[in-house]
Amino acid sequence: MTAEPDPPPPPLPPQPPPPSLRDRKRARVRQALIDAALDLFDRNGYEQTTIADITAAAEVGARTFFNYFASKEDLLFPESDARVRSTLDAIAARDPREGPAEVLLRALRDVGEKSDEMASPQAVLRLKLMRTVPAVRGRTLQVQMDAQREIARHLAAAYPDTLDEVKAAAVTGAFIGAITGALQVLLEGVDETDSSSRPEDPREFRRALGEATDLALAPWMRAEQTQDRSTR
Repeated sequence: MTAEPDPPPPPLPPQPPPPSLRDRKRARVRQALIDAALDLFDRNGYEQTTIADITAAAEVGARTFFNYFASKEDLLFPESDARVRSTLDAIAARDPREGPAEVLLRALRDVGEKSDEMASPQAVLRLKLMRTVPAVRGRTLQVQMDAQREIARHLAAAYPDTLDEVKAAAVTGAFIGAITGALQVLLEGVDETDSSSRPEDPREFRRALGEATDLALAPWMRAEQTQDRSTR
């Protein structure tokens, strides 16, 4: 008897087209604004830095600034929309065997693999300003609430037999709350007086963040496993 050949590997997903020249230029301008703002916030103080100061340092006009950012506060959260989108993509591409908590934890791992922004000097500065500047603290809460509402809405739609709107909001709140709380502690030990400071080992940082979030969602994971067994 001859062994059956292994099945062919699944086809690779189509690769996105490379960014156009216009896209690359927009990305450079956007990053120049972010870099200029963070440098000025760090050296001169957040409240003392104006949008005019930022555009002058980035060598662009005020109109250009508002093509990229709605306010000065938004410069401190340049990747928040991308993180939410990555989470929504994870929900949309979920495996049928994955429960809501599993999908959220996988989304966090995917985000960590794509970017070290949560362990960057920018994140350290953001935490410092969140503690000391009311406008930044308010914007932080708004970003978190908007993210939670959007993710919960998609989660409830993806798991209508498991989650209603209240449960979806609860599991999403546990997820975002765990990340927020863990980040505050993980970044507290970083030297806030050094604008280039970041956690020494991003991999260890991601591991600690992932373990903390796993722990926070453990009750949801157990509930999912119990429900899965009961439906078999």
